[in-house]
Amino acid sequence: MPSRAMTELMGVAQRCLLFVAPLLLLLAAWQVTTSMGYVRPLFLPPPGSVAEQFLALLQAGEILEQLAISLYRAFAGLAIATAVGVATGLMMARISWVNWICDPLISFVYPAPKIVFIPLFILYFGMDHLSKILLVALTCVFPMIIATHQGASTVSRTLVWSAESMGTSERRLLSRVILPASMPAILTGVRITMPAALITAFTCEMVAGGGGLGAALVFAQRFFETPTVFVYILVMLMTGLVLDLALLRLRNVLLPWHEQDKEL
Repeated sequence: MPSRAMTELMGVAQRCLLFVAPLLLLLAAWQVTTSMGYVRPLFLPPPGSVAEQFLALLQAGEILEQLAISLYRAFAGLAIATAVGVATGLMMARISWVNWICDPLISFVYPAPKIVFIPLFILYFGMDHLSKILLVALTCVFPMIIATHQGASTVSRTLVWSAESMGTSERRLLSRVILPASMPAILTGVRITMPAALITAFTCEMVAGGGGLGAALVFAQRFFETPTVFVYILVMLMTGLVLDLALLRLRNVLLPWHEQDKEL
């Protein structure tokens, strides 16, 4: 009889295999397409060429340097959006006049593509970190407000009434009852906004330059360095995948009592 640890290990290995299998099929199709000459290498380089260029850029330190710049901008903007979004969402759920003011503003601004503000942010804040960080924050703050407001609004009324009946102040009610009960929705909001933060940071770098993966990708494209372009594209994709898995694991660690996505 296999032990429980061995059974769990086999289950993890099976899930990993099922997750990787479609990616391996895509890689095989890529290899066949390039080796048969269906597409010119200028437009679709072979996987081997991309791998060689990846190792060359990694040894030169270019990938990690550009990735660090992009992650700094994405995380800084996401941190600002999370702080502002959580505070605003909680106030909207508890204070009627705050909800009355913020709800139409969110409905008006949230659907607009935030990328259209790039020229204004460059004009106001320059082409360096600040403009990109603030645009990431603008992109992410509205989903965080909505997620927090939804989580705080659905907290059990019995739980709130019980705390109020014991003389709990509004500040302690927010910090000890409503905020902890809203954490599943807040962490879900962070997981949803993380790709938006990365997309916004990469796009700003592609448009405005100033370093980062987006700027490096556009620079390589201008000189028709297609393997380098594919390297940066794959790095962007892997960055989003790794961060999403890390956030999901963090959610399971911080909220062991919450069952959603527990099997992952």
